[in-house]
Amino acid sequence: MLIPSIDLMGGQTVQLIGGKEHALDAGDPIPIAKRFGRVGEVACIDLDAALGQGSNRALIESVCSVARCRVGGGIRDEATARAVLDAGARKIIIGTAAKPELLSKLPRDRVIVALDALDGEIVIEGWRTKTGASVADRMHELRGLAGGFLVTFVEREGRMQGTALERVAELRKAAGSAELTIAGGVTTAAEIAELDRMGVDAQVGMALYTGRMDLADAFAAPLTSDREDGLFATVVVDEHGRALGLCWSNHESLREALATGKGVYWSRRRGLWRKGESSGATQELLAVDLDCDRDALRFTVRQASPGFCHRDTTSCWGPLGGLPALAATLHARAQEASVDSYTTRLLADPALLRAKLLEEAKELACAEGPVAIANEVADVIYFALVAARRGGVSLGDVERVLDQRALRVTRRKGDAKPENEEP
Repeated sequence: MLIPSIDLMGGQTVQLIGGKEHALDAGDPIPIAKRFGRVGEVACIDLDAALGQGSNRALIESVCSVARCRVGGGIRDEATARAVLDAGARKIIIGTAAKPELLSKLPRDRVIVALDALDGEIVIEGWRTKTGASVADRMHELRGLAGGFLVTFVEREGRMQGTALERVAELRKAAGSAELTIAGGVTTAAEIAELDRMGVDAQVGMALYTGRMDLADAFAAPLTSDREDGLFATVVVDEHGRALGLCWSNHESLREALATGKGVYWSRRRGLWRKGESSGATQELLAVDLDCDRDALRFTVRQASPGFCHRDTTSCWGPLGGLPALAATLHARAQEASVDSYTTRLLADPALLRAKLLEEAKELACAEGPVAIANEVADVIYFALVAARRGGVSLGDVERVLDQRALRVTRRKGDAKPENEEP
């Protein structure tokens, strides 16, 4: 699978050859992260921190807010590691400091150990110092302490001359149950496909930035189809993960979808199909994921009204309920101030809304029994969503905050404020 790379230096996206020679500037990393983030995790590396010449920490936090990131560079102690995880990194990449005493203090599944190799020998201190140790030996030493390994073939990094596929099988075996990512010289979609076949991810930078490799082609490299027409089944879900319908994709439609950030598919009757082009029910493409067998896709989209189905329903299985349906109703009420409803009254009267929030929260705190508690929770959620809508906050915004909080590894004590404690 493809792992696009964003290397930061001086607040900008750069690419280096061999870790030293400045090859190109790609500019602001945020739009790059949004584009790369559509195809999965992105490796975000703080070169300034790695070289001890500064930090891009605030910028990395912004990147983590728009893409699923594995973050590396300058993470040398527990406090820094936890701070980066708390900031929203899905995983952290630790290099020279990856020793058992540090790794044992961190969540194993959220740690990737970076092993930089020059002709098979591990090098450290910005690739300047040879250690005499082999990559396989280092993996065995750290086995069980990290969820993954990132091996960079230094002599090939940034040179776009192909990666060392002949070394990968041995490394995959040495990694054991940990995930393995290879970087350095990956230039073609065929290499990504071969690495994926071996159960290895490919971290790619220079080839994507120079246009040598197309993002869609790189992402789709592992895909296979048993259909005569070569199409891939594509499950379309909304930002809450609810299935909207089933479509088909091919390399052409996938390339168009990723390039435009829209829901674009392949119709077996009409060819390239840009969803909503005539009806107005367009889709903003948030993410594309491969399934485990590499023969199907999942498109996560933000669907415009009236919905996905040509029958003007949310999905091809009819209307969908739950919290997203309630949130959609509240949004509609907010757009129709003239409608006489309790929701529009609450939206127009902040004092009433505040009073009801306090009232319902107190009733929930005092409720007993499953039925009463379920009813009071429903009341609190309703008024909370009205408050969110009044403040211009969507249910999706709230879910993203919760997802970000779930990534934190530092836990607060969480005591009640003194003024709210029972006498």
